[in-house]
Amino acid sequence: MSLVDWFEEKRKLKLLTTPKPKYPESDPSEGLWTHCDNCESMLYVRFLKQNQRICEECGYHLEMSSTERIELLIDPATWTPLNENVLPSDVLGFIDQKAYKDRIEENQIRTGLTDAVQTGTGNLNGIPIALGVMDFQFMGGSMGSVVGEKLTRLIEYATKYELPLIIVCASGGARMQEGTLSLMQMAKIASVLQIHQIEKKCIYISILTYPTTGGVTASFGMLGDIIIAEPKAYIAFAGKRVIEQTLRQELPAGFQVAESLLEHGLLDLIVPRAILKGVLGELFELYKAAPYKMPKSTMI
Repeated sequence: MSLVDWFEEKRKLKLLTTPKPKYPESDPSEGLWTHCDNCESMLYVRFLKQNQRICEECGYHLEMSSTERIELLIDPATWTPLNENVLPSDVLGFIDQKAYKDRIEENQIRTGLTDAVQTGTGNLNGIPIALGVMDFQFMGGSMGSVVGEKLTRLIEYATKYELPLIIVCASGGARMQEGTLSLMQMAKIASVLQIHQIEKKCIYISILTYPTTGGVTASFGMLGDIIIAEPKAYIAFAGKRVIEQTLRQELPAGFQVAESLLEHGLLDLIVPRAILKGVLGELFELYKAAPYKMPKSTMI
């Protein structure tokens, strides 16, 4: 037997006696199940979507995308998006662990959105409205220049055509990668809301969802003629840990939850997601029947 034949025999013997490596099989259920953030129950995603992302075990309202919220509130085939061509830019050339422009691109690919808000018009139970919906899945719903500009243009459009306005808030606050350019959006949005609400006497309803924090809470989130929150929504300016570290004392349980804010007069209503559209429709019907607008001749 030649040396080559000997090595070949050894190789074949090794192949026969060595167990084949076991590669992990792909999980066919991946993406089909999720868990409740409140009670940790396993939830079937298909049924969860049909239930408007409300946990069937404890009734907790899980996070919704902006598209899902539009489908929840707007009558079918009536949604018209506005200002979709407004795109973010990296004016400051900001870099932390990665470049800001790379973060934007990653989030655009992952969510299919241009930025953290969708704006447009549509019908809610047959009533034409202007709607802005923030999306926490896009960089934590942070408010940058594009979010501020799209909301400002939406409010101006609603003011021009005297439409009821709804903004659904879900945000971690101002976008740090844009610095002062982000912070100035608070004043910009508040100024056009002043015209919409005070000068034109048009109604604005703010809907606060989990979470609504930072500069959004400190500006248009709390400027609604009617302020509605979802059950157990986390609503705050500074986070609990920041406050506790600053004051050197522990905050009570539920300090920044919607139910506590309602008790202390910061909210008007807490409305479960399942009946939200009906409640909004009733509010708009009341507004039409007894509008806030008054004839100039009756004003003192």
